[in-house]
Amino acid sequence: KKNVGSAPVAQPARAPATNFPHYSRFHPPEQPLCLLPPEVLLRLLPPQSPKTRPILGLDVECNSGDLSVALYKYFLSLHDGETCLDASRELRLLCCDIDPVLERAEKECPFPDALTFIILDFMNQRTRKVLLNSFLSQFGRSVFDIGFCMSVTMWIHLNHGDHGLWEFLAHLSSLCRYLLVEPQPWKCYRAAARRLRKLGLHDFDHFHSLAIRGDMANQIVQILTQDHGMELVCCFGNTSWDRSLLLFRTKQTTE
Repeated sequence: KKNVGSAPVAQPARAPATNFPHYSRFHPPEQPLCLLPPEVLLRLLPPQSPKTRPILGLDVECNSGDLSVALYKYFLSLHDGETCLDASRELRLLCCDIDPVLERAEKECPFPDALTFIILDFMNQRTRKVLLNSFLSQFGRSVFDIGFCMSVTMWIHLNHGDHGLWEFLAHLSSLCRYLLVEPQPWKCYRAAARRLRKLGLHDFDHFHSLAIRGDMANQIVQILTQDHGMELVCCFGNTSWDRSLLLFRTKQTTE
């Protein structure tokens, strides 16, 4: 509650934990998806049957949900205004973000039966396990068919350090058969740190101590393939803002 007539208590300024709200207004979700050949992800997944239906997807740090909707439409080859009529291509997408802006995303979502939005700090192990297992158990599954990690890795890295990034990728690789990653390049780290300084905010906790730096796309590839049992399927190229789009798959079958 606010104290009427008294000065507000100053809160310490903190570094952001994720992309700013409505990030997609500045980086349209269609940009990375334009790099994907039509239906390429659908063709990689096993043929759907009553046992494998629906396809289960996880969108991590989905921001305002615009990219989640675009991913759903891309996956099912839907155009604006269309809904999915092909039961053999059923997709359920769990979209999570640390920011409560998701409440608005859920209300405005054009596919409320297919997209589920939850507020989740993905680095909180206990909460993550409870919420993700709750979703997966509805379908009798223990892993997602595909995970989406779009413009997220930098924020995890800056706020949780080298080990935090390593753990984040470990969790994703254990949760998803396939993983589509769009890592921010190192120049974005420097730009994010500059923005904080200009705003007079506290610096990121780990920025100056990060040992993992330089070619971040290659660093992500090395961590996922050498440490976490995944293999690189394809690099689909770079977006207009110089971000690679990388597809991985797990080497082991988990179900």
